[in-house]
Amino acid sequence: MIDSVAPTSPIARSALRKTSLRLIPLIALGYGCSYMDRANVSFAALQMNQALHFSGAVYGFGAGIFFLSYAACEVPSNLMLYRFGARRWLARIMFTWGLIAVCMLLVRTPLQFYIARFFLGMAEAGFFPGVIFYLMQWFPPELRARAVSRFYISLPLSGVLMGTIAGALLNLNGHAHLAGWQWLFLVEGIPPILLSVAFLLLLPDSPAEAPWLTEPERDWIISNVNHEGDHIHHPAEPIHRILIDPRVWQLGIFGFLLSTSSYGYVLILPQLIQSSTHFSVTRIGFVTAGINLLGVPAMLFGAKLSDRSPHKRHQHVIPCCFLMALGLAACGLSNAPGIVISALCCVSISFNAMQGPWLAIIPSLFRGRSAAAAIAAVNTIYILGGFVGPNFMGFLKDLTGNYQRGLGALGIPMLLAAAIMLFLHRQAVRAAKPVLFPVTIDDALDSPNL
Repeated sequence: MIDSVAPTSPIARSALRKTSLRLIPLIALGYGCSYMDRANVSFAALQMNQALHFSGAVYGFGAGIFFLSYAACEVPSNLMLYRFGARRWLARIMFTWGLIAVCMLLVRTPLQFYIARFFLGMAEAGFFPGVIFYLMQWFPPELRARAVSRFYISLPLSGVLMGTIAGALLNLNGHAHLAGWQWLFLVEGIPPILLSVAFLLLLPDSPAEAPWLTEPERDWIISNVNHEGDHIHHPAEPIHRILIDPRVWQLGIFGFLLSTSSYGYVLILPQLIQSSTHFSVTRIGFVTAGINLLGVPAMLFGAKLSDRSPHKRHQHVIPCCFLMALGLAACGLSNAPGIVISALCCVSISFNAMQGPWLAIIPSLFRGRSAAAAIAAVNTIYILGGFVGPNFMGFLKDLTGNYQRGLGALGIPMLLAAAIMLFLHRQAVRAAKPVLFPVTIDDALDSPNL
């Protein structure tokens, strides 16, 4: 059944069906591996921190330094993708990050931990904004939130998979002279290396190069994607102008606040559940998997609802920000298992429900090379929150002895994020209003037609 916003012509339906089936599952697998290899350190910490004598601050800095190198390489990486093509560049990203993810098992000291995480972030940089930019070349504006959400559900699904297998891998402790946390890095680092070959062989750089599309299907995608349906249209601009565009910074700061809160709790989620429930590592993994699983329908429903009114996406994001702030505040106020797990479920649902809508706002404002730079710039600012959040939580953990106060404080950035999105919504409403007097009275009197 096709939604009201979806194309109804047979050619359009066929083109979009083929594109979805050929591209989105492969990209989803790639991003799922990406998220697992950056976040599996949260499960490894259940054993690694004690085995290597890492304090909360050491772990927080090591977990967060990934995002500094990631942020520094975002824009250059996305411009390289624009120059060399998605197929080769995304395959290169996956191969290098897979190798470094495996090398994480060699970590023995805090310095080695920092270096490995730093280079992992450098290797992975550009994958997410590159994929967002790539998908914008295949789907028209009114379908983009769902296109994003259909690959982005790999984020909560990778959390489900990671939670399901983490306990089993950690329980391999001592097999083949490897600790459980070393098995975790080894096993979860191999898939992106294999997938890099699949990307190289199966991913076309653009619709014009897709052999599985007929000529009419190819023409429909190219003409409809190049014709922006949004009210706001901007031609390609010099890169330096994109980087100082106020909209880029407003969306980037929103993303920074969102990332600070989300990575602040995600990278300690297994430790948080352990301190509240005192479960074994296997049961902690299953609880984490269940929490992440709730994010899948939330993400799909949020994107579908957003695509029904593509010019009002901000209105779908704001309530999610408030719900996420409420859930984090509840975690900070109580350590009771029922309250903590319920609050974490609320956080997972609200975080995932806003992903499709807010990510679809960015490419509606720019096109071509400008879009590549804008998406990467926003994601650069966004990802810096991944450094701030874990470091903030690690510092407070060492200072207070637990994560409670830090969790409560993580709700504040989400309230600020809601305020920014409300401001952006009001700006969009003003921009959409017709101008009643496009010229001054003096200009009108000077007109030769009078």
